[in-house]
Amino acid sequence: MKALVKKYPKKGIWLENVPEPECGDSEIKVKITHTAICGTDLHIFNWDSWAQRTLNVPLIIGHEFCGIIKEVGKNVRRYHEGQRVSGEGHIACGYCRNCRAGKQHFCASSKGIGVHTNGAFAEYLVIPESNIWPISDNTSSEIAAFFDPFGNAVHSISSYKIVGEDILITGAGPIGLISVAVCKFMGARNIVITDINDYRLILAQKLGATKTINTKKESVIDCFSELNIKHGFDVGLEMSGHPQAFNEMLSCIYHGGKIVLLGLLPKSTSINWDNIIFKGLNVKGVYGREMYETWYKMDQLINSGLDLNEIITHKFPISNFNEAFDVISTGQCGKIVMEW
Repeated sequence: MKALVKKYPKKGIWLENVPEPECGDSEIKVKITHTAICGTDLHIFNWDSWAQRTLNVPLIIGHEFCGIIKEVGKNVRRYHEGQRVSGEGHIACGYCRNCRAGKQHFCASSKGIGVHTNGAFAEYLVIPESNIWPISDNTSSEIAAFFDPFGNAVHSISSYKIVGEDILITGAGPIGLISVAVCKFMGARNIVITDINDYRLILAQKLGATKTINTKKESVIDCFSELNIKHGFDVGLEMSGHPQAFNEMLSCIYHGGKIVLLGLLPKSTSINWDNIIFKGLNVKGVYGREMYETWYKMDQLINSGLDLNEIITHKFPISNFNEAFDVISTGQCGKIVMEW
């Protein structure tokens, strides 16, 4: 089968012919139809320091996917051939304290497809039945291909009540952009998003942002009077991974406010702890999706009319994968979907 393989420990990925994976007794083989490129895939493509210390090559990469079930193992009871599905990209151990308590997203031994095990950028993917998520008729395969980052956004937003609240989102990457659309749909009052990428800020406006701010040109606090924000934002969603953005968020959050940390901040990040302690802020780290409550919420949001089509800015056949990675490297894009 064809697959995108991180074949060598250097920049790039390679389209290779590799053996088709075998389906185990409790596993499902999916014929991939659509995949989406994640920032993680770009780290792997560039072979940065994180990729070098995390991956063992050669490895099939990719973890955002949609496809059709081709084969089910003999122990599989809930799914059948021909069914359209996506799936959770973290394979939990199933036996630790958190897994046995139904909190698989906290499993310390989970393995990421396309990072620790062969991934979805291939004609076929085999994953455990428990990781499969069926796709409803209301959801296009292109949208289903990026349920992974959609889930990151929904998990983050679901951490706190946002109806009628003023929301600050730092970082207009795909998860930040999806968060704009979800917050708008769920009834937030003001949704302000910051970045230094004008292309993505324009996209955020189309998705429902009340105010977009290029922090190279203006500061967040300058929008308070315009938006009738009296004391500060109620909820902050940090999705940039940039210390300066996080510090500006801390200074603009109202006393008793709430912050979700999804962006991966560098270890050297320094903050003014007074902004957390004396403001009594609630700060929560978020990683991945709640298995599988977040997936249920994603389904219901789509079924209720949430439209994420605007975030798909580019589509490529898999034969043009290098062009797709060139585009994502520029940052002048939303989500990029590759068709198999």
